[in-house]
Amino acid sequence: MSDLEHKDIVMPSIEDSASNGSSGLGKTKNAVSNNTSAASNAVADHPLTQSITNGPVVDNVKDQTAKTQAEFSNLAASRTTPATPAATGQQLTHYHSFFSSLLSWNNPRASAIAYGSVVLFIFAARYLDILRYTFKVTWMTLGVTVLAEIAGKAVLGTGLTSQFRPRKYFTVSKSTLDSILGDVQEFINFFVIESQRILFAENVFASAAAFVAAFISYFLIKVVPIWGLSLIATSVLFLAPLIYKTNKELIDEHLAQVVQIANQQTEQVRQLASHHAARATETTKQYVGEYSSKAQEMIGTARGRSASPIASAKPVKIDPITAEPTTVRKEETTSAYKSEDFPAAPVEEFKTAAPVGEIASALKEEEPLIIS
Repeated sequence: MSDLEHKDIVMPSIEDSASNGSSGLGKTKNAVSNNTSAASNAVADHPLTQSITNGPVVDNVKDQTAKTQAEFSNLAASRTTPATPAATGQQLTHYHSFFSSLLSWNNPRASAIAYGSVVLFIFAARYLDILRYTFKVTWMTLGVTVLAEIAGKAVLGTGLTSQFRPRKYFTVSKSTLDSILGDVQEFINFFVIESQRILFAENVFASAAAFVAAFISYFLIKVVPIWGLSLIATSVLFLAPLIYKTNKELIDEHLAQVVQIANQQTEQVRQLASHHAARATETTKQYVGEYSSKAQEMIGTARGRSASPIASAKPVKIDPITAEPTTVRKEETTSAYKSEDFPAAPVEEFKTAAPVGEIASALKEEEPLIIS
């Protein structure tokens, strides 16, 4: 019977397996990192890559990128409180300077990028369901992180998502939050102040432009959707100052001619109005003088009648020729005779005269006056 050699079999513990898994995971990460860096170095050292990265196209891109960054820095630095206050003496917000610099195209690259971004946002809001895609990206991201964590713990003993977890979560400091709230307040006050300045016509041209825009929008809203109206408003807001800036001399010349013609027409209207006003004043004075003289005559007549009762009564005089009644004038009513100068009126009744026939027959019976 042969001797059997018994060898002790060492079973791996849980701690050893976990340490081996973590070390294997670390080796895998290091290998992947080394391979990635080696591949990137190989691509970067390739002659074609060197010709592209050091060529004129890349230099131009770098130059334009640097200029764009400088213009954005200038645009951010323009957020200062304007020195000129409002008509009420209030200080304006720093967004007045910011939007003035943005819309005046003092930094053309920054203004162009801002205009393009607003246009893209309008089209995205029109043709893309942003809210739905937001939820889609959210559930896909959460699904990837959860599956990576579960799969890492099942296979490698440690989660993959937890390996990318930061040592300290990001937080918003109180100073940053105060700065953000201050900017939000200034942004809201910008629109509040500008709406009041336009309403109370602090700048007549701005108020007139707002009137024209509101008037046209009133009719366009019937046939143009909201996104189309927003696109038109954005294009006018950004491109109108650019067109004026590029054709400033020509536009100023035509505006001067328009202002001159308007002043001439205004002066003519003013002269015509003053002429008609003078004529109306003169005519009014004439009518007032005539009516005042008539009123004075009527007042004098009324006073004379109230002072003399005899004169107030207008006796009627019978014309002996025409046998028509005529009105006795005021001079005739004033008599110098008294009632005692006239004989007394008869009291007895008048006797009826004899008929003419009887008188004639009586004359025939009498003796003739001439004796033959």
